[in-house]
Amino acid sequence: MTETWGDEMKIKGIIFDFDGTIADTLPICLHSFRRVFHEFDDRSLTDQEIKAMFGPSEVGIIELNLRRKEFVPQAIEAYYAHYQNEHHRFATPNANIRELLGRLKSRGLKLGIYTGKARRSYEISCRHLNLDSFFDAAVTGDDVAKPKPDPEGLVKALAWLQLRPDEAVYVGDKTAMRTSKPGSERAWERSA
Repeated sequence: MTETWGDEMKIKGIIFDFDGTIADTLPICLHSFRRVFHEFDDRSLTDQEIKAMFGPSEVGIIELNLRRKEFVPQAIEAYYAHYQNEHHRFATPNANIRELLGRLKSRGLKLGIYTGKARRSYEISCRHLNLDSFFDAAVTGDDVAKPKPDPEGLVKALAWLQLRPDEAVYVGDKTAMRTSKPGSERAWERSA
């Protein structure tokens, strides 16, 4: 099934950003990073200091920013342990989002995700938030060589959903479009 938007555009799918759009997982991310950097580097970081590290997936953030490199593998595992075990305290299911996704699926639309999150944390969040059944494809930070705002992830999501760019829309928060290169948002528009 398709949705007609405007006179010419027939939409067959929607690709969503995850964090800040489908789920509010920023608090659990910040908490888990704070615990890891305190435990392995004895550093107390503010939310702003942690957010300044964002770009790569969680693994990349730890690999790039942990000062005591010999502890990177243990720090990564500790991050995911905190993320898994304390997810329920920091991120709760959103009934409105579930209802929206259910309505979109019932109309026959293909639904996809393009997130900078690593696949492991994305899957933990989907399980905890009961979102597993809604998405036909999920492109994570692990699946791309170039992070957002590069269009690689959207192009891959379109391919996995078997959609042309003119058959899909992208829905994300403002951080998904953040770029230091003026005009690069046009690449996103062409891709989605």
